[in-house]
Amino acid sequence: MFDKPIVMIDFETSGMSPEQGGRVTEVAAMRIVGDEITDRFVSLINCNVRIPYFITELTGITQNMVDTAPPVSEVMPALLDFIGDSTLAAHNASFDEKFLKTESDRQGLRPAHDGLICSVKLARRIFPGLASYSLGKLAKSLDIKFQGSAHRAEADAEVSAQVLLHASELIRRRHVVQALDPQLFIAINKLSAAKVPGFLRDTYPSETAQNEVRKK
Repeated sequence: MFDKPIVMIDFETSGMSPEQGGRVTEVAAMRIVGDEITDRFVSLINCNVRIPYFITELTGITQNMVDTAPPVSEVMPALLDFIGDSTLAAHNASFDEKFLKTESDRQGLRPAHDGLICSVKLARRIFPGLASYSLGKLAKSLDIKFQGSAHRAEADAEVSAQVLLHASELIRRRHVVQALDPQLFIAINKLSAAKVPGFLRDTYPSETAQNEVRKK
């Protein structure tokens, strides 16, 4: 479905933002090639941080799990190598990219991904009118099944990747196109939902419209 790789990422963290002292506790990254997940990177992460009780209640990630996990100094270089210069995607992407950049900066590293797709924004534009775009409720609306526990990085990243593939399939079916450039989704993220149908018609004109252009 995609003519270039996309890497879907999900972080679990000890807090809501790096600015408030939050650190990463787990990461999963799924490489999407064509129409399937072809590779994955999954790891708990030890940032020498205290795990609040409510985080353990939400995610199931305990203090002992992160205390015995690989250190962030090992995980981040390996993660950035896995991502490479592929397009990056995440559900509520600004959250995950902020942690990616902050933790990379702590290690003296610089991410090299080629643009960012937010699957929340994308779903709002490609699947308008749903009651909720939180990952669990969105997955239920699209009949996507969790393969693990929600609020764990691997399960969330896998479901988010399936949201991306569902959006791609809908566009391909409606506009009779074989493969999509990930940059298309980046462009859609920047539009209002009302403008997306016209944008897609202009990007992938129907065969009838193309014939009319040729006649002129």
